[in-house]
Parts: sequence; structure tokens; C-alpha cells
Amino acid sequence: MRIQIQLRIQSLEQGVCAWAYVGHWSARCCHPGWCSLRADSGLIMASTSSGNKAQDPEPGLGPIEERIMELCRQYPKGISDKIIQNDNPQLEQKERVSAVNNLLAAGHIDLFKQGTELIYRLKGTSRARGGDAEEKIVYGIIEEAGNKGIWIRDIRFKSNLGMTQLNKLLKNMEGKKLIKSVTSVAASRKKVYMLYDIEPDQSVTGGAWYSDQDFESEFVEVLNQQCYKFLLQRADQALASSDGPMAVRNLSCASSKEIANYISELGISKVSLSVPDIEKILDTLIYDGKVERRLQAGSGSEDQLKLYRATQTLLPPVGLIKTPCGICPVIDQCSDVGSVTPQLCMYLKEWLE
Repeated sequence: MRIQIQLRIQSLEQGVCAWAYVGHWSARCCHPGWCSLRADSGLIMASTSSGNKAQDPEPGLGPIEERIMELCRQYPKGISDKIIQNDNPQLEQKERVSAVNNLLAAGHIDLFKQGTELIYRLKGTSRARGGDAEEKIVYGIIEEAGNKGIWIRDIRFKSNLGMTQLNKLLKNMEGKKLIKSVTSVAASRKKVYMLYDIEPDQSVTGGAWYSDQDFESEFVEVLNQQCYKFLLQRADQALASSDGPMAVRNLSCASSKEIANYISELGISKVSLSVPDIEKILDTLIYDGKVERRLQAGSGSEDQLKLYRATQTLLPPVGLIKTPCGICPVIDQCSDVGSVTPQLCMYLKEWLE
């Protein structure tokens, strides 16, 4: 029996002409266009065809189509024909081809060529189906960027659209609430685009330490002081015990999760701070020499447990290291003449003021 189906092959390798074999499938993609695939004696041959695509009525989804869509949900990166065969070995080729054709015609899945395989992938959202071809291309590029977003220059490079046309498309899609633009903290003049419902990555927004693209230095300082205060209190409680020195040392330690719970109970943060956020604050205390960290083997899903304790120096620091000269990396070049002098040192002037 011969089955005639129509579908668009979207190549992940633009402009590459290659034969792709997946099970009984065989397709040749010379350029993005409509292909006519025929199933004859277990082999489907592909040849490019010209003309407009026939508008077929959207068919209803049967149990085979629903199962294929369920497989696409289980494998977000896409499924091959071999996965469908392994999932239901009793399914005949005619039924499988018909089900795939129905899903493609209904716009529920896309067909991509990845290497030498044809991959079926579930469409991420139905909101972009009503747009034109250029809008779908731009939407797909932005969708692939995920929560880190993509710069307009990269969208233009991948879509091969003119800047005027691309700006119009982006403005139109923002009006439809399909996408949104977010200003990156790495560059105040650089906007990245991502899907409207996606929460931006911390590398874009700066996380809890930024507000309106400004670094909250006072907020970080307050958290720094409170974390150190908690560890000092834990150390005092450990010294009050009558146990041995090793037990006192262990009692003075606190995990990053305990410190995060303490900060959360204080209510000094308007945003929710995670354990990794608190660990970044604790890292600054380690760099200042106020806190030390050690790793302990965890139990269950925790591979390693990070423990922190406040440290106390045996001798008080000398006054010299409290001045800029005590930690200056170019003090050996400092003299009364030249470009490095006490008279020209901005750090010394700020310290004296």
C-alpha cells in the first residue's frame, strides 16, 4: 500500500544536503521546503515538491497520537522513529506513519533533522502558532535561549532578518506577551529577549544582590554582619559547655542551611534567599579571615555538608596591616618620587579622611 503525506522538514543544519535514515525512514533535505514522503514496502523516499501546501482539516487525536505526544513529553529533546517502535512493537508501519502525519498536520509536533536522524519534537507552546513564518522562526530562536535570553544581534544572525523587520517583529511579540526584554546586569545597555513566562537566570538579573540593576551593597553588608553574629553566638555557646576541646570545636560549627534559616527568621530580606545565596555571603567572611569552612560527609542525598565556624586569632593584628600600606601590592615601588608616592596614593587619602 502507498501512503502520501506532506510535512515540512526543519533542518538543524541549515543549508546542508544530506540523507537521513531512521528505521524505515529515508529523507533528503536540500533546502527548507515541503517534502512529499511516500511509504512503499517499508521505505519512505523523499523528494522536494513545489507549490503551496494543501490545507487539510485538523484531524482528531486517537490513542496512537496521544501516546506519541506522551513520548515527546518524556523526551523534551525529541524522539526518533526507533523510540516509537520500541514503545509499541505491535504497531504497524501504516498506523505509525498515519499518526505522525496527523500530529504534523494538526501542528502538535515538529520534525527536525539532527545529524542522520529525523526527530519528532513537541511544540513548546501553542501561542505562536497563529503568527507568520518569520514570527515563528524568531520565537523558536528565543525559546532555545531559555532563561538566559538572547541578544538581538544573535537573533538577527540566526534568523537572517533585517534589523527593521526584526525590531517590528519583536515589538509585536512583546505586545502579544509572547516574549519580554530584560536588561542584563553585565551591560546596562544590553537587552536580552526570552519567553514571557520564564524567570530570568541570576546571571542576567544579578540575583538577590541587585535591585533595578544596582548592586545592594548595604544589604550585603547587613547580611554579612548577621551571619558573623550567628557564628559568634554559636562559638560562645560551645565554650560554655564542659566538653573537651574537639567537642567544643564541633559544637561551634553551623551548616549553611542553619544559617539560612536564621536569616529567614530575622525577616531582614524582602526576597527569598536560598542556601547558595547565604554561602556566597559566608565566602566573603572567609576571605576576610573571620570564618573558616570545612567539609563533612553528608547522609542521604547530601554528598558533602558545608560547616562554618567563627575564627579568633591568637594575637591581635598589628596596626600596620590595618593601613592601606600594610596590604599594598606595590609597596616595594613606593617612594617620594615617581608615579607611586604617598602624596598621590588615593587609598591612603581615603583612609585618612
